[in-house]
Amino acid sequence: MARDVARYICLTKGVGRHRERLASFEEALRDAKIAHYNLVHVSSIFPPNCKILPVSKGILRLRPGQIVHVVLARSETNESHRLIAASIGLAIPKDHGQFGYLSEHHSFGETEEQAGEYAEDLAASMLASTVGVDFDKEASWDEQREIWKISGKIVKTTNVTQSAIGAANKWTSVVAAAVLVF
Repeated sequence: MARDVARYICLTKGVGRHRERLASFEEALRDAKIAHYNLVHVSSIFPPNCKILPVSKGILRLRPGQIVHVVLARSETNESHRLIAASIGLAIPKDHGQFGYLSEHHSFGETEEQAGEYAEDLAASMLASTVGVDFDKEASWDEQREIWKISGKIVKTTNVTQSAIGAANKWTSVVAAAVLVF
């Protein structure tokens, strides 16, 4: 396998609160255990033959200051009591030699469960369209999931989602990330 294709991926999330917007984001990255890397945002392809590692094992393969590629979802607010969420959805094809999809979703007013299901659905929809699964875009999540299951072409969907409620007189930031490890 080429060195420029990630062999592993870690899903992580975090929340931060601070009176300064940037510091709040930094705290969210710290909570997600990815603050001490130089993060480069990339688009949403889950590499072929990639394995999912827990973040605790994936970061052992990285060094502070290293350039690290991430699919990152981020949301922030300075409004007290405002619900925010950031989510990464993942859809993996049955044939692990093919690529899958990651999706980013950031929202206001959605619970962690709602945002996570939406991101997962979005990733599965993108994968379904590339592996030839026919589905009705207007069908409910449960109907679509049943079609994808029956097709046998999508083996796994999941998400990592962080939500938080805005704090008074502070910025609140949430992040969800898929960290690519080469």
